[in-house]
Amino acid sequence: MKSQELQIFKQRLLTMQQDLLAIQGSGIDAAKTVELDQTKVGRLSRMDALQVQAMSQEMNRRREIELKKIIAALSRLEKGGYGYCLHCEEEIALKRLQFDPSASLCVLCASKLEG
Repeated sequence: MKSQELQIFKQRLLTMQQDLLAIQGSGIDAAKTVELDQTKVGRLSRMDALQVQAMSQEMNRRREIELKKIIAALSRLEKGGYGYCLHCEEEIALKRLQFDPSASLCVLCASKLEG
């Protein structure tokens, strides 16, 4: 992979990381514990709040996973291993990296692990 392509992927990864970190701060309030005092909040409102809380916690979990993938990709980029499958060590297709710059597996290995 060319040095110029690596720089483009690095910039995309850093932008993705910044975007996720910015969103992460707003998701913290929605994931806080729901107040169970029914004198302040009606039963249906409390159920809605619990559902919103659960969805927010799941989104926070997914953001954390994505951040870890981005950090790992940036580390591989710095060490010279970016763009190679962690499983078979073959080059990851450029189109796959363009779609997901944090991809760590080639399409074949990813499909084997999912199936």
